[in-house]
Amino acid sequence: METTKALKEEGGEGGQVKEVLLDGSNGSSSSGDANTNRAPKHRHTPTASYGGDEKGIYEIFGWVYHIGVNSIGHEYCHLRFLFIKGKYVMMYKRDPHENPGIKPIRKGVIGPTLKVEELGRRKVNDGDLYVIRFYNRLDESKKGEIACPTAGEARKWMEAFDHAKQQAEYELSRGGSTRNKLNKEADIDLDGHRPRVRRYAHGLKNLIRIGKGPEMLLRQTSNLGGSGTSNRYFEGEFGDAIEAHEWKCVRTVNGIRIFEDVADPKRGKGALVKAVGLVDASADTAFEVILNLERRKRYEWDMLTADLELIDSYDGHYDVVYGTYDPKYLTRWQSKRDFVFTRQWFRGQDGAYTILHLPAVHKKRPSRSGYRRTPINPSTWEVRNLNSPMGSNTTKCLVTHMLEIHSSGWLRWKKNSSSKFEQTIPYALLSQVAGLKEYIGANPSLSFESSATVVQSKLSDVSTSSSEFEDLEVQDEFYDAIAGDSTSSSEDEESEDDTEKKKFKLKNVSWAISSLALKRASAPDVNKELDPAVPSVHVDASQFSGSLHKGRDETDSNCWTSPSGTGFMIRGKTYLKDNAKIMGSDPLLELIAVDWFKVDTATDKIALHPRSLVQSDAGKKLPFILVINLEVPAKPNYSLVLYYAAERPVNKNSLLGRFVDGTDMFRDARFKLIPSIVEGYWMVKRAVGTKACLLGKAVTCKYFRQDNFLEIDVDIGSSSVARSVIGLVLGYVTSLVVDLAILIEAKEEAELPEYILGTVRLNRVKPESAVPLNA
Repeated sequence: METTKALKEEGGEGGQVKEVLLDGSNGSSSSGDANTNRAPKHRHTPTASYGGDEKGIYEIFGWVYHIGVNSIGHEYCHLRFLFIKGKYVMMYKRDPHENPGIKPIRKGVIGPTLKVEELGRRKVNDGDLYVIRFYNRLDESKKGEIACPTAGEARKWMEAFDHAKQQAEYELSRGGSTRNKLNKEADIDLDGHRPRVRRYAHGLKNLIRIGKGPEMLLRQTSNLGGSGTSNRYFEGEFGDAIEAHEWKCVRTVNGIRIFEDVADPKRGKGALVKAVGLVDASADTAFEVILNLERRKRYEWDMLTADLELIDSYDGHYDVVYGTYDPKYLTRWQSKRDFVFTRQWFRGQDGAYTILHLPAVHKKRPSRSGYRRTPINPSTWEVRNLNSPMGSNTTKCLVTHMLEIHSSGWLRWKKNSSSKFEQTIPYALLSQVAGLKEYIGANPSLSFESSATVVQSKLSDVSTSSSEFEDLEVQDEFYDAIAGDSTSSSEDEESEDDTEKKKFKLKNVSWAISSLALKRASAPDVNKELDPAVPSVHVDASQFSGSLHKGRDETDSNCWTSPSGTGFMIRGKTYLKDNAKIMGSDPLLELIAVDWFKVDTATDKIALHPRSLVQSDAGKKLPFILVINLEVPAKPNYSLVLYYAAERPVNKNSLLGRFVDGTDMFRDARFKLIPSIVEGYWMVKRAVGTKACLLGKAVTCKYFRQDNFLEIDVDIGSSSVARSVIGLVLGYVTSLVVDLAILIEAKEEAELPEYILGTVRLNRVKPESAVPLNA
């Protein structure tokens, strides 16, 4: 077989190379959403996973693509075998399980400052790959890229690297050597270091394989680019904020439930509807099928938008598609029709996918003779994994297709008195869920290829003991470790066949989604988080004013208010036992002012600026101020600065105290935000969602602690996914009412229940009202 032969020919004992692994000059400087706060399927506790005991070390391996630009400016895409054990990472040309004794061409240690970003899809050698970028958040010159043929596989590798990073953080938190601490940001020097590969390792190991291996690449290809309260609906398992939708099931067709949003009876002739179906496959599999444009496959499940063509692609998460269809089976008009729409997709930290479809125009596809240009209804796909029963190897996902319709036939159809609605485009769109379900059910290989396989073994031919890395330690961090021996030549990489197009499928893991308990949280214990030994200071918010004024009432616009935390769901006292969440209470800190600045470039340390209220006489007298600087990428750039004040100094021994005075890696792992669009266009609501997000893992956060304040600078532009979402939000911002809650994630029983640190409601903010920071 050609693939196997190619792998054998490129093997050898693996001489080290000078070129940086993941060395890609075209990677953007960002940190993705994409890190999830979960380890791979082992689901062990951090103590069990990160302990020094050999039994707690996980070995994760599989095939990836190493992409980048070589020394003469040519792009390359090489198939490589990646192996992660604990915090150590090695890269091989061949599978070391099948070739005992083979030397890794690159090796090193994943450090606590590693950042991983999902860059989305990119066309490489006429095929589409999902790209992952690595970089050091303290030195972005250390960076590089690998790629996978499916989004699910990319997610799996991101989880693997996040798990390895947690291992490094855990070891660092336990002390480590002085040399580790002093040199954790030092550059690597691999001269003279060739790894000694041990054939056998002692102790029980957990082996997790990602992908099916190169033998599957001949048969599988990636063709994505191919030619609450009683009067409010709460999205129980799927959100952390209470929403105003109230879904009512009006029909069941072909095993698919059809819902209508009945929360707003004044909607008029239009209706917000959705089709929901249970699919016997992982969310990754369903997502791949929905995005696949290959005509032959779409003909098997899509009766409307099967003839599609990719026109353009941007940012890895956004593209433009052109399609045609013959509507004679839908309408009495015989003319052919065509349409252009955009697709924008995101993957949340819980592994759920959201795809937005919007009608569009594009200069590459003007009006076509003989065709009638038809706008497709705006719609969204949402795909999320469901819990599997204990001990079950089956995976299921819930697929939701939501759209807004303006059809008079809808009212009659849902009452079963008319079938004319079944001859419309909206009905054809709703029927796609049924087609998708049956197509996947009729092709078991789709779900099999994405199933998870976890193997436990007492022997591992490529396991290496930590003593082999005793000369590397933390100074040889992953992005550096990818840099080979500086005395070696890069000719080995450059001479390889740049037209490799081997693809493989991901084996996915279905994650549990927390259950819901609609209980009300008590107010946070002030004496626990703030120092009870110091008399409280009255915080007079009238002494402070920002450039964005406080709202007088709900009808006011271009303003802010501070709502209670009752609209948000947070971890309850028993969360570690039953995943129960409770309704939030009043925030611990008081929001005293909001600044809305216009800046030329993203600006950090705003608290030091003379215009900041932190520098005012009244601000200097406050016991503690938490400054949240949300850096919004746009033209121009904006900074939304939130100032939260405490009536007492922070209790050093509390969770808040450990966050305020802790390390950046502790802050990144705990700083959480819950968004909620209270009012606004429904599609923006779906894009933003209501799921809590660990900001330190989704985007780059910088922390500045000084005097009586802590400033957190949130670089939203550091993630391509976040940039896409914020771009959509800014397009509708003047009609949006947005609620945000910030909190510190509780991970230990003593830290539960969680509490809301602060909230803000942004009411129809006008971008043009932002004031220049340096004016």
